[in-house]
Formats: sequence, structure tokens, C-alpha cells
Amino acid sequence: MKGIVPFLWFDNQAEEALNFYTSIFKNSKILSMRRGPDGKVFTGSFQVNDREFHVLNGGPMFKFTEAISLMVNCETQEEVDYYWSKLGDGGQEQMCGWLKDKFGLSWQITPIQLTELLAHKDPEKVQRVMQAMLKMKKINIATI
Repeated sequence: MKGIVPFLWFDNQAEEALNFYTSIFKNSKILSMRRGPDGKVFTGSFQVNDREFHVLNGGPMFKFTEAISLMVNCETQEEVDYYWSKLGDGGQEQMCGWLKDKFGLSWQITPIQLTELLAHKDPEKVQRVMQAMLKMKKINIATI
């Protein structure tokens, strides 16, 4: 595939990650799993809505950090709740719609309404939305 493809480095959970992510996202599928001599997945790839991702069991040298996150744009509170619950299962909730999944990968579960409100032309409205967001972990659309 041409273009930019996210490449996710796992210690030894690449196969689990392939199954986990494709179980959560609609229109997703595992594209490949290449096994090493030990029978474990060494590299693999999956697709979500025509976006390809690659995974690697590279060992414990590198960990995910918040410097890179994947954003899920949600249209409804139900979508926010769904992705927050599924991706956060076994992970860690953080502030302002961020969470880490059970592998330590950071996600932003973002209602499109929040993005629109933070770009509003009324600076007082933007400030109120920002103050509301800063008090939340999972974003509540009705509150913002």
C-alpha cells in the first residue's frame, strides 16, 4: 500500500492486538500474520476503514508514549461510550477524552461536536467548552 502506514511495535502481543483492534472497529479485518520460527506472530497487518496498520513483535525495548495517539472521531455519545469502553478495557482512563489501551497505546475518543466547539468564533464559548472538557475523562457531549 502506498502512503503513510502506522507501524505499531509490541513486546510480544502483536497477534492479540490484531484480534483486539479488529474486534472493536467495524469495517476492519486482519490482512496478514507472519509467524517466526517459534510459531508466534512476528509481523502482521490489519485494516480499519481502508486505513492499513502494521504490527511487530519487537521485544521490550520500546514502549508507546502519549507523544503518538490515534484519534477516533465520534458522531454520537453512544459511539463515544462504545469506543471508550472497548478500547479502555484493561487500560487506563486519562483526561480530556484520552485513554491508554491494554497495550499502552494512546487513543483520543473525540466527539466531532467537541472539535467544532473548540473552533467556534466566540472565544467565550470556546473557553467554557475548554473548561468543561478539562474536568472530564470520557467526554460527555451534553455537558460540553
